Amino acid sequence: MTDSRTQTTRKIILMTSVSLDGFIEGPDRDIGWHLVDDELHRHFNEELSTMGGFLTGRVTHELMADFWPTADADPANAGPVADYARIWRDMPKTVFSRTLETTDWNTTVLREVDPEQIRALTAQPGGDLALGGADLAAAFRQHDLIDEYRIYVHPVLIGRGKPLFQASDTRTGLRLAGTRTFGNGVVLLHHRRADPTPPETTSGH
Repeated sequence: MTDSRTQTTRKIILMTSVSLDGFIEGPDRDIGWHLVDDELHRHFNEELSTMGGFLTGRVTHELMADFWPTADADPANAGPVADYARIWRDMPKTVFSRTLETTDWNTTVLREVDPEQIRALTAQPGGDLALGGADLAAAFRQHDLIDEYRIYVHPVLIGRGKPLFQASDTRTGLRLAGTRTFGNGVVLLHHRRADPTPPETTSGH
């Protein structure tokens, strides 16, 4: 049987920041501990500008939509922040929500993570798809839909909050694709889906 992944042209890549103790946000959605300086922000821009779309949940999308559409209008946001505002506005976005009816900024709303819909999306031409959010990542992981993990580990222990990875019965083999250490101490851990283990062969005697 041929794995349908080999026929797709786009990968789904989970990109997110995490504390050293595994949280993506603290209590009350606090992300004030994120160490995003110009170097790291420019790196994010370089990576995300090549993507073919953003995949997010409703809460993340609404938080982004509250700031990024007009962020580059403020002279105080010159540089990589303004650059990202333009990237975000122009990028096709898919929001997964059971309650959101309409939204702006080049956005499509899907009600649930349907594997067939996602495979159809990845089969379309264009760049890879950037996935964000712990809850959405859990749903994608449940259906074995994540191809790469780019986890940015920040040098801080926040003690409690929302963990990146929820408990799951799914095991996914990965291989290290690379690492990068930034000047502010953030470390990128880049993993890809491991190649399928070849079947064991036996020789006759």
